Amino acid sequence: MDKFVRLDGLVAPLDRANVDTDAIIPKQFLKSIKRSGFGPNAFDEWRYLDHGEPGQDVATRARNPNFVLNQARYQGASILLVRSNFGCGSSREHAPWALHDFGFRAIVGESFADIFFNNCFKNGLLPIVLPKAEIDALFGLTEHSPGYRLTIDLAEQRVVRPDGHAIPFEVDAFRKECMLNGWDDIGLTLRHAEKIREFETRRRAEQPWLFA
Repeated sequence: MDKFVRLDGLVAPLDRANVDTDAIIPKQFLKSIKRSGFGPNAFDEWRYLDHGEPGQDVATRARNPNFVLNQARYQGASILLVRSNFGCGSSREHAPWALHDFGFRAIVGESFADIFFNNCFKNGLLPIVLPKAEIDALFGLTEHSPGYRLTIDLAEQRVVRPDGHAIPFEVDAFRKECMLNGWDDIGLTLRHAEKIREFETRRRAEQPWLFA
């Protein structure tokens, strides 16, 4: 998992509440357990005018010109601005995989579904909860200011607007440490690789019948 320390990124606004994981990545694309390759099908039913299936060449599919993420001004966005209860529905981990593969590194919103919120941290995607008044202001600024960017400083736990206005946010200390260091569950385990090897060597010597 890549480290997340500080991000200066273009913002894309998705002004919808209760966006569920089936909208983020439809069920027909869940056949793979690889973490990559889901970005082209993120928000598939909203981004394209036809019904998507695995294996289709997305370059040949007609795109919905009215969907915000298809607009030229938001291409390359790394920060997704959302409303309340984002990531509700089923607990599929493919949702943060798809968002990360699309190019997002942070999601700023009013609230998130619990399982989705937890899955984001495990996959290098930082979910940030801000007060509704701040979210409302950010939607207005983003929509009326082409190229609108935010700076997210995880170490300082601040979202900083271009005008210098800093918005503090809360984050669990352990999750913060993991993201700052790029530790996912596997990375955390590998920090104890030497102890694991020592245990296996001792176990093999004490209980050799288990390895026969």
